[in-house]
Amino acid sequence: MAPTIAAATYDCTNAAALADFYARLLDQPVDPDASEYVATVGRDSGMTPPLMFLQVPDRTPGKNSVHLDLMATDLAAEVERAVALGAKHIGDFDEHGFQWATLADPEGNLFDIATHS
Repeated sequence: MAPTIAAATYDCTNAAALADFYARLLDQPVDPDASEYVATVGRDSGMTPPLMFLQVPDRTPGKNSVHLDLMATDLAAEVERAVALGAKHIGDFDEHGFQWATLADPEGNLFDIATHS
């Protein structure tokens, strides 16, 4: 049997704070027992995959190689909402039948919000 995705995991400096950002962005609760060391979003609600945030003493330098791709019906509104929550808008793209914006969360992890063209 092939492995399944257990979680999308982020190394970070404050697990609870970053979990709160993504919980608000995805309109999901932060799972119980979140701390500055470890927190999850979506584990208890059945979201697939759930997100896990782990405090690490030193982050790996450079671009993160794993990121989230989120789909939205109103791209501009969702980008605006993400920025209001603390994200930084990096750039806009239109390729292969998709329009998307690349953003960075409050700790610099990249993610995309896309819509069909």
